[in-house]
Amino acid sequence: MRIDLHTHSSASDGTQDPAEVMDAAARAGLDAVALTDHDTTAGWAAARRRAEELGLDFVPGMEVSCSSARGISVHLLCYLHDPLAPGLSAEIGRSRAARMDRARRMVERIAEDYPIDWDAVLEHVREDATVGRPHIADTLVDAGVCADRSEAFATILRPSTPYYIPHYAPDPSDAVRLVREAGGVPVFAHPLASARGRVVSEDVFDEMVDAGLAGVEVHHRDNPPEAREWLLDYARRRDLIVTGSSDYHGAGKPNLLGENTTSPEALEAIREQARPAVG
Repeated sequence: MRIDLHTHSSASDGTQDPAEVMDAAARAGLDAVALTDHDTTAGWAAARRRAEELGLDFVPGMEVSCSSARGISVHLLCYLHDPLAPGLSAEIGRSRAARMDRARRMVERIAEDYPIDWDAVLEHVREDATVGRPHIADTLVDAGVCADRSEAFATILRPSTPYYIPHYAPDPSDAVRLVREAGGVPVFAHPLASARGRVVSEDVFDEMVDAGLAGVEVHHRDNPPEAREWLLDYARRRDLIVTGSSDYHGAGKPNLLGENTTSPEALEAIREQARPAVG
């Protein structure tokens, strides 16, 4: 089986709608695929319907944006959780509101130097989608300021620029606990992707494991080879599930469906840990 447990649709910052992501997964020869949009489950229903039509094994998921005590960004994949669980839903709602306010303020700053505005950004955002820097990047591309998203993130949207504004996000250990309370299974996404910025130290990994972390996404293009070796060793030491994924965004990133995959045994282990939400 070929299994990809990390994909994005237009419900967050992908360029294809949820059904189109499933179509692309089938064309890529996948047998099972998870939809893990940022801080939303809005794409689940459409993706599940299309996956069933195509004979794909659909895994409902989400990618939760977190921030460590040192201000380092952490992304947490969660699978098979109850989307209506009050604790997780409230935290996600708070994060989404903060991201919207942050995006507006960043656009205001950027607009002082480049020909973009908020209305132009909203043209790239589907209904109910989580607004984020990728939508601003697409607007900069449309305006001819940047060649593609990658250039936008490497220049204007970098955290070191005066245009960047941080936003509220839950502590990763708190997010792990909320995912568990919602019956879901939390997996640390691309945990040592140093090219994206600072990465957390081992003590943060330990705190997340103590809170209930189930696994680590080892096989991801943004984890350097030496980092993958460390992650594999850490997973062995802490008895964690190892996953591999594409982090597919359609045309938004060069990542290809199935370029990294998860073993059937790992997916089964994830399903075994999922349970009905507490309360």
